[in-house]
Order: sequence, then C-alpha cells, then structure tokens
Amino acid sequence: MNKFIAGIYIRLSKEDEIKNDNSSYSESVENQKELLLNYVKENNFVLYDTYIDDGYSGTNFNRPSFNRLISDIENNKVNVVIVKDLSRLGRDYILTGYYLEMWFPKKNIRFISILDNIDTFSNNNINFDFAPFKTLINDMYSRDNSKKIKTALRTKQLQGKWVGGCTPFGYIQDEKDKNHLVINNEEADIVKKIYSLFLRGYSINKISDYLYKEKILPPNIQRDINRKNNNFHWSSTTIKTILTNRLYTGDMIQNRRSRINYKVRTLKKNNKEDWIVVLNTHKAIIDKDDFDDVQRIISTNSNIKSNKKNDYLLSGFLYCGECKNRIVIQKSGEYFYTMCNNYRKNSKLKVCTPHSNNYFKLEKTIIDNLKKIISTLDIEKVVDRFDEKVNQKNSLEDINSLKSNLDSIYLDYINKKIKEDMYLRISERLTKKIEQLENKKVEKYNTREYVESYLNNISKDVLIRLIKKIEIHKDKSIDIYFNFIAQK
Repeated sequence: MNKFIAGIYIRLSKEDEIKNDNSSYSESVENQKELLLNYVKENNFVLYDTYIDDGYSGTNFNRPSFNRLISDIENNKVNVVIVKDLSRLGRDYILTGYYLEMWFPKKNIRFISILDNIDTFSNNNINFDFAPFKTLINDMYSRDNSKKIKTALRTKQLQGKWVGGCTPFGYIQDEKDKNHLVINNEEADIVKKIYSLFLRGYSINKISDYLYKEKILPPNIQRDINRKNNNFHWSSTTIKTILTNRLYTGDMIQNRRSRINYKVRTLKKNNKEDWIVVLNTHKAIIDKDDFDDVQRIISTNSNIKSNKKNDYLLSGFLYCGECKNRIVIQKSGEYFYTMCNNYRKNSKLKVCTPHSNNYFKLEKTIIDNLKKIISTLDIEKVVDRFDEKVNQKNSLEDINSLKSNLDSIYLDYINKKIKEDMYLRISERLTKKIEQLENKKVEKYNTREYVESYLNNISKDVLIRLIKKIEIHKDKSIDIYFNFIAQK
C-alpha cells in the first residue's frame, strides 16, 4: 500500500472511566474517538476502521477489537495504528514493548500516539526513545490500581457483602443493594428439591435423572435469556456444586479463589483457612443441619469410593483407635484382614501397631451390635423425624409456596422482567403441580414401612446415615460413633 490507511484504536476500562471522569481529557470512548478522527482528517489519512474495546483492562491483550485490528494488519488492510496515548494500547510493559519495538516494525506499521507525540515514521523520533519508561509507568499504575481494587473488595467481603459476578443458583442480587443476595423462589425450590432427594438416599446420578424426567432446566440454560434449545440434562458437577455450597445456609463464603496476579487472569484455589466467612448475611434456602448431613454423606461416600477393587461394607468407616489414621482392608490369599494405614506405610518407624483383625468376623460383630441398638430405638420418634425432615420441608410439595411463586412470576412478566415464553413455560409447570397436589395425585409412601425396611437392612446407605466412624483399638475393642444417637 502506498497511501496511509489508518485504524484508530480506542480502549476504555472501568477503572479509567472512573479515574478520569472529571479530567480535561476524559478517557471516554466518545472523546477518544473525536480526537483520533480529527487527527486522521488533519493529516489526510484514509480511515479504514475504528476498533473499540470498552471495559477491557490494559493488562489483558486478548481483546476482541484489538485482535480484529491485528488480523486486518496481517491481511494488509491497515498500515497505520493511531491511539490517544500509550496506555490505550496497553499497560503491560512487556507486551506493549513487544508490539512497539518488534511486531509493528516487522509489519512495517506506522504507530502514532497523539498525546505522547510519538510517530514511528517521524525523522525526529526522540519521544519514542522514552516509550519504554512510559510503558513501565503505565504497568506500575495497573499494579497499584489492582492492589487498591483488591483492598476494596476484601473490605466488602469482610463485611459480608456479595462481590461476585454470577449469583449462585437460587439467589439474585437485591435491586436495592447489589451487594446483598435475595432468594429467587423458583430456583430456590429446585435447590431444596435436590437436597431433599439426596437426603432421601438418591445418588447424584439419580437426582440428575429425576430432574431430566421432570423437565427442569439446569442453571446455565435456565438463566440464558437467548437460549435456542431446552436441554434438561443436569451434569453431576452442577448438582454436587449445589450440594456443597454453604452459601445456601445463609452464610457468605467468599475468597475461595483468587487471581494469580494483576496480569494473569487465571484463578487458583485458596486454602480453606483463607476463605472469608461471614455468618447469617442473607436468607437461607437450606437448613444448616440438613446441609451438615449432606456434607457428611458426601464425605463418607468419597471415602468408600476410594476403594475401587472391592466394595467392603465397612470401607471408609474404619479408623485406628490409637493414631486415628484410617484402617484399610487387605487380602492375603483367601484371608481378608484389617491394618492401620499409618503402620502399613511406616512400619519401620514403629509409629503404631498393625491392628490386624479378621475382616468378616469384625463386620459381623459390628452389624450385630448395630441391630441391637436399632432394636431399642423408638420407631415412632424416628418416623416423626423422617416426616419432618422429608415431607414438611419439601417446599416443592407445598401448595401455598407454589401459588406464591406463580404470583411472583406473573408480576415479573407484567413488569417486563421476563419474556412471555419463559412466563408461559414456568406458569404451566407450577399450575400442573398445584393441580396434582389439590387432587391428591402426588405419590405418597408409607413412612413407617419405609423407615422399618431402611433400618432392618444394614446396607452401606444405612451406615452412611447412622455412623460417623468406627475405631478399632489394638486390644481389639471397638468404639462406634453415631451421627444422631448419643451413644457409644
């Protein structure tokens, strides 16, 4: 190309917009554009296109319009790049220097920064010699600004204010205070249902199947106002995330992840002791006792699943009574026996003793003891507690709650907060459930029969709900620690 064909590049981050709100040279897109267009006109350049990245940090070079500009340069459509100042190109001194000193010269691109008085095709280019210092200062500004933002966010987190992006499924931001969470009734009912099913013994995969059959959309699709399809499949990861999110109990849990630094946007997991926890900051969806029960079941299931070759009934429950490490189940020929894992790994150090027992004799002893204890239980109290935990707390099966939700989405519809197709879909589902309940078509089960069958058949599922751990001592005595029975 013999003539100069310009691409004017404009970038504005939220921090720049706030910082320069009252300055004589505001960084606003409009003011940058006016300045650059006047420069193009005064210097008789041909304008090819305007490239605008609004809301992008200068430390991030993966910007859509900047990438489009680079592509147009590669395709010989642009040979002049004009910016207001160097900070608009970028605030990362390494990458900014790479484009200024290597990539643009290699492509024979004329680079102009108006306020810095830099023109790489000018004979008097002394200002370009100082460009590395300016880019370093811009980088230092970003570092300092990042520290200020982190401090401000941490202050809000310590106050129990929500500072995240997308709210957890079941909550929305309060219209009056964006740092406060309020319940989304329709989503919250689904969260409650997931917890209810899990506490009734449903596996995560079985819960996924249930939600699919009920045609309940997963969070990512339900919240996508532009969705083009209705995929009712819930991933196990999504369900487990809901089942392990303590925020549903009304406690604010933040700072679980953080960026590596102000330039690298990749998130890393923080240690649990670095989490910021503030109690009772918003209305709970899940009872704290129910949440604790779910975490215990998930933890026990994880321990059991660690034994991939064999599925022993007591695997995951056994602990050493002396060193408190796990007791593992091993096989030698046809003989199955227990062994302290600490001793197994460090037998030469004599940190513990083997704690060897015939596994199947041990299992029979423990199961016999459990059956004796269960036989002393007041079944009526157990049945009452089961009804309270499962039936009375199941808000999806509460007519008044469903009617309230129906009224709520109607108000959202007439106030144009949701689209008509979404309103019709939700209202149809809620109306159907209300009719089922009013006509007593909802499936009922015999609670007593269920509980008696549940307790009389000692399965791994029963153990998970009854037992916290079993300690085996070197003298072969056994201590059983229960979750709900104040007995040892």
